[in-house]
Amino acid sequence: MADTAGIIRRIRNEIGDMQSPFLDTYLGADELASYDLSETGVTEVTAKVTTVDPPATVDLVADTDYVLDSAEGRIVLINPDFSPLHHGQTLIVRGVAQGLFTDADLETYIGDAVQQHAYGRSKVTRYRDAHGFIRYDREPFTLENLPAVEEPLVAYLAAINCLWTLATDAATDIDISTAEGTFVPRTQRYRQLMQHIGDATTGLQGRYNTLAQQLNVGLGRIEMFTLRRVSRTTNRLVPVFESREYDDSSRPQRLLPPIDGQEYEDESNVPSPTYPGLWG
Repeated sequence: MADTAGIIRRIRNEIGDMQSPFLDTYLGADELASYDLSETGVTEVTAKVTTVDPPATVDLVADTDYVLDSAEGRIVLINPDFSPLHHGQTLIVRGVAQGLFTDADLETYIGDAVQQHAYGRSKVTRYRDAHGFIRYDREPFTLENLPAVEEPLVAYLAAINCLWTLATDAATDIDISTAEGTFVPRTQRYRQLMQHIGDATTGLQGRYNTLAQQLNVGLGRIEMFTLRRVSRTTNRLVPVFESREYDDSSRPQRLLPPIDGQEYEDESNVPSPTYPGLWG
């Protein structure tokens, strides 16, 4: 069974977006109640206030003693005993900076990657029901029942989506050239990101495609389809049913393959005659 936390670690390793711990200490001076942390995009924050006379340590409670702005990396003390921070008091804040993407952002990318990677596939389990008949249970692939060999592929696909987000942000950068001869190639960041993403055979996309083709998974996998046949007597499509195992005693399951050719649809709204041979 795939682990979301494990896939997040894989993604951070692939895109170089590692979390970094931090420890900030602030001395009270009866002036400030708001302090900027050394990192932005912080999480897993714990705060405490220590006093010298008398020696004591108080663990602060979020939304009761302080308010945290995770994105900006700012802590605001709201408890009157520490707001503002008095002389002899020390605020100690410990936490983790999430980097470019938060865990919630990466979970969204993982959800999209799983839907794309496992689209149209299901896990088939054979069992015997209470009446002694053999049944087949078809469960769509999710992150919980995805084979372990495909976990890296989901991480690669999610990392590709993350890099596309970074490339979109870098696409607005322009090169800087001054009269003094200074040249800053800011568009190089976009080019490097696009090279790392690659195409069907190069970069991270090519890496994913190669492994997906070897396992025959993903949106580009080889599939077998059933051609629809049209009855010559009714000019209607003949029903198609899902193929079953020899010992499968469940009821036949009707299939509804997509029908193309809507661009040829008659939009004149002129009704056709009920009986043939009565064309006007």
